[in-house]
Amino acid sequence: MSNETTYRRIFFYKRYYLDFFESQPKKVRDKIIWTIDLVATIIRVPEQYLKHIEGTDQLYEIRVQHGGNSFRIFCFFDKEKLVILMNGFQKKSEKIPKKEIEKAIKIKSEYEAEKKEQGNKSGVT
Repeated sequence: MSNETTYRRIFFYKRYYLDFFESQPKKVRDKIIWTIDLVATIIRVPEQYLKHIEGTDQLYEIRVQHGGNSFRIFCFFDKEKLVILMNGFQKKSEKIPKKEIEKAIKIKSEYEAEKKEQGNKSGVT
């Protein structure tokens, strides 16, 4: 993370994102880090880097371009300033594969259920 002002905190939920990230070549990982840093430090992130996925309940994709290849990392916001990173994949066609969206929805539901359960244990709702 750079020394710039941070407008959003980035959180990796379990190992979903890290498993994807660690499987990429160093140059792709560097570009992913640069893009996530951009999402964290710019007030209004251009759609070129962060875009809402139409037809979903607040799912977004972080969009990474490197050497003619496209990579996507699914995420969502928890409150306004906390970005939860989930699964990622290399995009090979115009459309996002339905199975990748379904996986992201499942992970988001898992996160929300865990958070609700933790809230119930502490008496917070």
